[in-house]
Amino acid sequence: MAGIQVAVITRKSLTTDEIVMIPAAYYYVKTGDPRFIREHPPLSKILAGMPLILTRLRLDPPPADVQDTDWDRLMRVWTSNRGKFEEISFTTRMPAIGLTVALGLLIFIFAREMFGARAAVLAVALFSLEPTVLAHGRVVQTDIPAAFGFLLFFYVLRRYLKGPTWSTALALGLAVGLAAITKFSMLLVIPILGVVFVWLLCRSTHPQGRRIVTAAHAGVAALGFLLLVNAAYLFSRSPVIGSDLELVTQAVPSFAGIATTAVRMLSPFLPTDFIIGIFWQIKHNAEGHPASLLGAYSRYGWWYYFPVAFALKTTIPFLILSMASLVSSVVEFARRRDRRYLWLLVPFGVYTVFVMTSQIDIGVRYYLPAFPFLCMAGGVALDSLVRSERMRRMGIAVTLVLFAWVGIEVIRAYPDEMVYMNEFTAGSPSWEYLSDSNVEWGDDVKELAAYLRERGETRVRSAVLSGYLTFRFYGIEHVDFLPAEDAPVPKIRYIAIGAAFLNGSVVPNRINGRALSEEERVNLLDQYRHRTPEKIIGRSIYVFRDFE
Repeated sequence: MAGIQVAVITRKSLTTDEIVMIPAAYYYVKTGDPRFIREHPPLSKILAGMPLILTRLRLDPPPADVQDTDWDRLMRVWTSNRGKFEEISFTTRMPAIGLTVALGLLIFIFAREMFGARAAVLAVALFSLEPTVLAHGRVVQTDIPAAFGFLLFFYVLRRYLKGPTWSTALALGLAVGLAAITKFSMLLVIPILGVVFVWLLCRSTHPQGRRIVTAAHAGVAALGFLLLVNAAYLFSRSPVIGSDLELVTQAVPSFAGIATTAVRMLSPFLPTDFIIGIFWQIKHNAEGHPASLLGAYSRYGWWYYFPVAFALKTTIPFLILSMASLVSSVVEFARRRDRRYLWLLVPFGVYTVFVMTSQIDIGVRYYLPAFPFLCMAGGVALDSLVRSERMRRMGIAVTLVLFAWVGIEVIRAYPDEMVYMNEFTAGSPSWEYLSDSNVEWGDDVKELAAYLRERGETRVRSAVLSGYLTFRFYGIEHVDFLPAEDAPVPKIRYIAIGAAFLNGSVVPNRINGRALSEEERVNLLDQYRHRTPEKIIGRSIYVFRDFE
């Protein structure tokens, strides 16, 4: 898995989100400033920034008499270091791969402790060969870190419940803190832990003295959480300002007074950027995000989005095994009351229900925290077949066929795992089914630039995610597909349209100052949906010849 990911990052350019995440990481490690991209907590930025500690990067001064915005400062990291673009892109993504390997190791340890070594090896094999994991495990983003934090929390929680001590209580609090600094959605673990402690305190068999100890353990866990979160933000204490409170009010207008009071009460204990980041995500979810599913469009998503996206974006053998292993786990628990299966079913079920309430339906990557539990359940199911005296031969045959099929899919997906879709979508372009990072995330600009240079071209008219920045680093001038109002259309031989733009979901709702209706927006590039491209780059960028 790691070898494939390293090979891919030498071929692929940056994704759209990495264009801002990596500069934010630079400012974090160089200046300790966590303000940039504070809608994401700092773990991903810490990891990506580590290789930059020893890298000599320059920052050109801002132009005179021009307001130096946060966006300008982020972009100057790239424009001031044009000659190091490839170096920065490669080195900052290596820690992401390292964390993905660590997640695989944690899957192995967790599964082995519960079900034995063979089940653990099979679980890791399923994890390592899944295209969605291969794709997002190499990206500077929060999705794989969130999967790591979610799994680590349940691993430490299980150890605490097996032997509640002061040290395991502290470890539990630190695990909650780590989950919280991976992605704000991982604050989900706090109410889960609260329910666990309430259950422990309310058990009728719990003696009074033990209840006091349990309450103290909860306090130690809370201290561990606060310590780690504050450490991740370098113990910064920026004041709560008016724009922060305005964002809070916009996020929860019906409870603005309560929310602003809560922010002021929490600010002495938690970093301001952490608190405001939470409300930023609440606001984002309340506002929704334009998305597409099976040809339908919505800003507020669909409750069934992630099951459908999972069914289309995972290999069919993994999909079948996941469904079968979930049923098998339920049956085994019901039949034998084997609580080990609850450690697979409960986390998976809780997170699935939680993510299905999201109104930000822009990528199967948001569902990655559920993947480790499916991998472990699949490994356990295959191990049970192999161990069964009656079904041993069939179990071995099923396992060999399944991994052979998965292996074929890995070969078929390489190096375009990001936009991989299984055979259920055969015969139709991927953008007819899903949108955004599922079908294009900007990382094929490098290959497109090479294609154009081979044909003597140095300019392209494009609507491609991330192209506005990255084309220049590959010797190609990017000309926006939509010229300024009343400006003549430039005569450029090639037009490049990304799959997300063909889908229509990422097309802006205002063009040259004119507001577009929803129908106009999603169908703005409809003529290109019906044209045959000269070339499809990385399965995500459609290249058309505009003239001979």
